[in-house]
Amino acid sequence: MSLIVAGVLGYGLGSVPFGLLLTRAFGAGDLRSIGSGNIGATNVLRTGRKGLAAATLLLDAGKGAAAVCIARLLPHGTFADGADGATMLALAGAVGALVGHCFPMWLKFRGGKGVATMLGVALGLAWPIGVLCLLAWVGMFKLSRISSVGGMSAGVAAPIAALATGHANMAPVLVLLAGLVLFQHRENIARLRAGTEPRVGQKKDAA
Repeated sequence: MSLIVAGVLGYGLGSVPFGLLLTRAFGAGDLRSIGSGNIGATNVLRTGRKGLAAATLLLDAGKGAAAVCIARLLPHGTFADGADGATMLALAGAVGALVGHCFPMWLKFRGGKGVATMLGVALGLAWPIGVLCLLAWVGMFKLSRISSVGGMSAGVAAPIAALATGHANMAPVLVLLAGLVLFQHRENIARLRAGTEPRVGQKKDAA
């Protein structure tokens, strides 16, 4: 029962569309009608409001971390297979948060791509995992100058980082979450394969 509560709690937190709320509150319009229509920080940046984009990034990451940390505090014990209850609840909260961000019921299940929330989830589960995900995100973005490449790299790095830092028990769930991040980037992947995915700073006519 606690796993269900953790998942529902995570979904509720994850489904809060901070990007949409911030752009509306500060007069930047309906984010869903701008750029890609995505509710994440990258699309908020397309409004020209860097402060709102940064706030969206931090809040989207924060709700992922909060979902994990709060879920870990729910009543728990040791599961029948010997799994640690707190860790299992934290993972349930993580799944709920990312699913909530990507498929919020308030927005007809059309949400964001999950990168910032995935980063927050990783930090909440174990800070070394989160740090390695952040390094992968920044590093691949700097190398490619393509936002989606950095974001997908962060997602894929999560289960690898879990294995590398002694948190192998978290890796299977992180593989599933990484798969969700990649699924949300399916259009970006198609453009990357076609060579049409824009680089940051690239002029539209050049793209």
